[in-house]
Amino acid sequence: MNFWEKITKTASEKSASLTRSLKKIAGSRGKLSDEEISSLEEALITSDMGHELALELIKIAMSKDPDKIYESIRSELVKKLEVPAKTAPKAIPYVIMTVGVNGTGKTTSSAKLGKLLSDRGRKVIFAAADTYRAAGVLQLQIWAEKLGIDIVSGYEGGDSAAVVHDALEAAVSREKDVLIIDTAGRLHTKVNLMNELLKIDKVLKKKNPLYPNETLIVMDATTGQNAVSQAKIFSEFSSLTGIILTKYDGTSKGGCIFPIVEKMKIPVKYLGIGESEDDFEEFDPLKFAGALLK
Repeated sequence: MNFWEKITKTASEKSASLTRSLKKIAGSRGKLSDEEISSLEEALITSDMGHELALELIKIAMSKDPDKIYESIRSELVKKLEVPAKTAPKAIPYVIMTVGVNGTGKTTSSAKLGKLLSDRGRKVIFAAADTYRAAGVLQLQIWAEKLGIDIVSGYEGGDSAAVVHDALEAAVSREKDVLIIDTAGRLHTKVNLMNELLKIDKVLKKKNPLYPNETLIVMDATTGQNAVSQAKIFSEFSSLTGIILTKYDGTSKGGCIFPIVEKMKIPVKYLGIGESEDDFEEFDPLKFAGALLK
């Protein structure tokens, strides 16, 4: 079973009530009944899409023939997810910084992203700059050894900006073309977090004013609306360019992704499930919406 087959299986299981409602409507004739509309509204809301989007989709459903509702809703969901990506400046090495709350799967996602890019012929190096957690550094070191990817590491309580500086130097000297920086994410010490990210940003910009090329926030799909508030905090300190959505195979019903994208106005770039190094792929709005409504 490939990645998108897993996603389809997961999505269809979690949005079963939505699927049933759409199938029932597809068999209708003429104008939708109040019962059918109510059933669809409930299915949309319980799939974690949020009340506002559910009402938008209900209006679409009420204005269409029953046999066109599925395609119309899918098209609208795809449109909601197709947020234009910011054009990243070209630079070698290409610097990607991952941010996010500890526990979202940030370090694992950094490793999986490195594997994905490495498999596509990119020469990757990691910077283990989450020096707040000794476990965070060790975790990325273990991944790096497993994947055969170079790494520059810090130590618990060390200067994360110094790690980034050394990693940049190593990336240049070892002729790497992608540097992935795993940063700390301790929101309970907001001032320290801000200072740390600003120091890292200063080190990067001293090397190249265009750095970082991308700043990806790692968000746990199971946290739903809380993920939006987390992203807003990080956006105060970093110019976020995209989302890595993790743990989609958890308790999330899939719809949580829509209010996140709507509020943050940044695209989902990667989707992660499971613990396997291959359970990670570039996000595809059309495939995702199709899986959710299958």
